[in-house]
Amino acid sequence: MLLPAFAVDDVIKTALREDIHYIDTTTDLMIPEDSRSSARFLAKAEGVLCGVDVALRVFPLLDPAFRAEVYKKDGDRVRPGEVIAEVEGSTRALLKGERTALNLLQHLSGVATATDRCVRIVEGTRASIADTRKTLPGLRFLQKYAVTVGGGRNHRFNLSDGAMLKDNHIDAAGGITAAVNALRGQLGHMVKLEVETRTLAEVQEALDAGADVIMLDNMDCPTMAEAVRLVGGKALLEASGGITDETLRAVAETGVDIISIGALTHSVKALDISMKIR
Repeated sequence: MLLPAFAVDDVIKTALREDIHYIDTTTDLMIPEDSRSSARFLAKAEGVLCGVDVALRVFPLLDPAFRAEVYKKDGDRVRPGEVIAEVEGSTRALLKGERTALNLLQHLSGVATATDRCVRIVEGTRASIADTRKTLPGLRFLQKYAVTVGGGRNHRFNLSDGAMLKDNHIDAAGGITAAVNALRGQLGHMVKLEVETRTLAEVQEALDAGADVIMLDNMDCPTMAEAVRLVGGKALLEASGGITDETLRAVAETGVDIISIGALTHSVKALDISMKIR
């Protein structure tokens, strides 16, 4: 797992506090304290797995004697009926941690699966698939990790990672050139500058102003293709806004370098996975 354990534990502990509160009224009153059980995590749909170590980390926080035999790792494709992992531990811990573990595993696998689908759609073009900052509060680093597991790339993690002039920044500054000039002399040598554009005239202005990356916001495919010809490789071009599975290939074939899709993190369908006590 290429994720910091302390950050993962913070997310899990927050989820467990929210779910268990003080006691699990059902489990704690019904299951003997010394009861131990085994369980299986099973795939119930086809997709790309992500978050196995994150999900299994839930249980040692509830039962230090928890054990797991893992058969599928992050990035593996799974089909209905395949066993992801077999676990053994306190029955109370398994029952209390089940929902938190599945919420994380199902959601992250949904993100990885959606990203993988988009990556396969644009295969053979120069375009890469990227996420956005449209993430769930507290889960950004996990969601962005899931995008990479699905074969995508990460956009900014936060507002400190790069300078990005959106339409409101540009309007507030009095135009693209004024906005770029206000920023350029203050940026460190490691910081790139991206400019959002809405027309070909704005693309030309952003290029002339020295933007490193130019976002083509909600443009149709013919306009994006013209923007590619206009820029001629002098800046990276990012397509964004309203892109769906049905339009994705056509957008990629315009010749853009990056296609950013907020839906990868803000509205994916969870991959169906279950945990069954044996």
